[in-house]
Amino acid sequence: KVQQRLCINFCFRFGETGAEMYEMLQAAFGESCLSRSKTFEWYSRFQNGRQSFEDDPCPGRPSTSHIEETVARVREIIRADRRLTIREVAEGVGIAFGTCQKILTEDLQLRRVSAKFVPRLLTVEQKDDRVSICTDLRERVQNDANFMSSVITGDESWVYGYDPETKQMSSQWKTASSPRPNKARQVKSNVKTMLIAFFDIDGLVHHEYVPRGQSVNKEFYKTVLQCLRDAVRRHRPEKWRSGKWILHHDNAPAHRAVATNE
Repeated sequence: KVQQRLCINFCFRFGETGAEMYEMLQAAFGESCLSRSKTFEWYSRFQNGRQSFEDDPCPGRPSTSHIEETVARVREIIRADRRLTIREVAEGVGIAFGTCQKILTEDLQLRRVSAKFVPRLLTVEQKDDRVSICTDLRERVQNDANFMSSVITGDESWVYGYDPETKQMSSQWKTASSPRPNKARQVKSNVKTMLIAFFDIDGLVHHEYVPRGQSVNKEFYKTVLQCLRDAVRRHRPEKWRSGKWILHHDNAPAHRAVATNE
């Protein structure tokens, strides 16, 4: 806190406005930045000639019962929503950021951890198929040094009009004995478009967006592959001349259709 008050005093003396000063503090200190009200309070104090950067002396030590009530309140808020930040909890309880941080990490023995995705559940047969395919691919790579450079991989994916939740945003508070939280996949936005992309070991070969209302059926995917052939001829002439390149995509209906494979 003292370090931020020094910065506030510097900004005041340098002639920065209160709003400009608060933006600079947020950029420098991030989540640990003083609240807007506290920032402007200290800015006003320095305008009025204050010289000290320390807190005003408190009349006595808070009672043990008051501390226990505060800890209990913090515990209650965290149990209700473990994704709250220290600042959000502090503002909800009405205590300082540093006090809240101490309660969370020392009194409640909590630490912030990121959620993890739950792995897809596979049957034994599916697992065996994946092991067999991976073993075959590994052998082909070992027997042919140019195998990886001959592969062009393609797939479709939705592109959404919003930023997904960051790792920090999905992190939660947990005790040493509680399990790590799971992270749910993002709820899909209505603002989206389908992207089809093909790339090889050197980068992107071809991409295009699916027009709105168009389904990726065998007829449409066949036109996409024709565009891919043209892109390989233009951007990967060595592959085109040799004819030894492999298209790798999944077994979606449009991909495995007879018309597509002709």
